[in-house]
Amino acid sequence: MPRATLELVAARAGVSRQTVSNVLNSPQLVAQETADRVREAIEALDYRPHRAARQLRTRRSHVLGLRMPPVADGINGAVLDRFLHAVTEQAQERGYRILLYAAPDVDELEIAQYDELLETADLDGFVLSSTRFGDTRTTWLTEREVPFVTFGRPWGSLAAHPWVDVDGAAGVRAATEHLLALGHRRIALLGWPDDDAVGADRRRGWVEAMTAAGWTGDQLTGMQLLQLDSVEVAVGATRHLLAEVDPTAIVAVSDSLALGASVALRTVDDPPAVVGFDDTPVAAAVDLSSVAQPLDEAAEHVVSLLLSRLDGDGTQPVEQHRLLVPRLVVRGSSRPPAR
Repeated sequence: MPRATLELVAARAGVSRQTVSNVLNSPQLVAQETADRVREAIEALDYRPHRAARQLRTRRSHVLGLRMPPVADGINGAVLDRFLHAVTEQAQERGYRILLYAAPDVDELEIAQYDELLETADLDGFVLSSTRFGDTRTTWLTEREVPFVTFGRPWGSLAAHPWVDVDGAAGVRAATEHLLALGHRRIALLGWPDDDAVGADRRRGWVEAMTAAGWTGDQLTGMQLLQLDSVEVAVGATRHLLAEVDPTAIVAVSDSLALGASVALRTVDDPPAVVGFDDTPVAAAVDLSSVAQPLDEAAEHVVSLLLSRLDGDGTQPVEQHRLLVPRLVVRGSSRPPAR
């Protein structure tokens, strides 16, 4: 059975959420008859307010929760590692500490960790990453009035929670326009499946740049391959693109895919140019052009937004949403077309 929420208690008792909160924390403010009705609803629904949620209204621990990213391929996993480090530094400068926890990349399993941490740990709030379509984590935290900020937009949702994100479409558009300026016209895309919100956003930048260059929808369909984020998969996908559409350049929505493309091109005479995304240490090591995310700036805004919720007077900050522009780093893999 789903855990009862403050909203359900309020609806059953016929009162506001604030009245339920007052019964739990400041009962002297509520008329006896109303308080009895609220307590009956609490008992009937077996509502159990989180200990940490109560503490948030009375005292502060100066500790924030942040999930450690799952082990990835060693390439793109470095991005969230760098973000985690930057958030830790920003929080530390403001007198806060980060409590790291592990959870699988599945909403229900991560929510289970929230539930346990809110019952057993002394946290002021959470920083969430890796937002996606149908993300239920933010709904769960909002219903329980737990402060949080996400690194990532609320994809496909009208949620009003604070967030910071990087404009992936702008980054891939800049990469594609860079290749067009070098003289390339047949620029293929290695992307993620469209059920991945971040991948869809990045692919949109390639579509916009190629459309502006005169390519039509049917032409674009043949110039892209969407697959899982894997070096090995990208090797095969690149060989398929070479055989089918003969591109002079390839834009990849991650450095993993770009590295796979580079591996496939090692034995090709006059290979296509390649640009990746995330500017990982691997990209720098193999002289791969890539789009760099402003992770330090993102971490600063995430921490500032969360602390404004914790330290403020109850009003929301003027700017709850920040969309940051990434930067193209040009290296040797950006070459003019050989033909």
